Amino acid sequence: MIQRIQSIFLLLASVSAFALFAFPFGTTPQPVAESEIYMDGVYNIQDNIGLLVLFCVAGALALVSIFMYNNRKSQLLVGRLAMVANIIGFVLVIIFYFQNGAELEALNVNDTENLFGFSLPVLFLIFAILAQRAITKDEKLVRSSDRLR
Repeated sequence: MIQRIQSIFLLLASVSAFALFAFPFGTTPQPVAESEIYMDGVYNIQDNIGLLVLFCVAGALALVSIFMYNNRKSQLLVGRLAMVANIIGFVLVIIFYFQNGAELEALNVNDTENLFGFSLPVLFLIFAILAQRAITKDEKLVRSSDRLR
């Protein structure tokens, strides 16, 4: 059913993916023209089209998964795909961060500040894993009740 706990977890996962539009990953005190991601002084998902697509796909899949409550197996599959997209996006965020960190050190810009945006993909994973566990629990409950008939 749509009012189950996994729907709340999937909604929270989707919100955490789309909240990356509002919360950047990091900032610098002034823009760094030589840096790819800190050119405007803020590192967020708009700095790379791959990040934008991956996190939007992860959020959209989690949102779509809420309404797939009739077919729990496909709901599990879509939830796993959302987690994979989120993990790939988070790995890319870290790779870009460390690549540009070396560039910033060469330019003597050491005042980067990590922000709340780095924790949002982790929150997405936590909520998605909790939703997966609840969906699996529901599937086991339905199977056990089918055996009783």
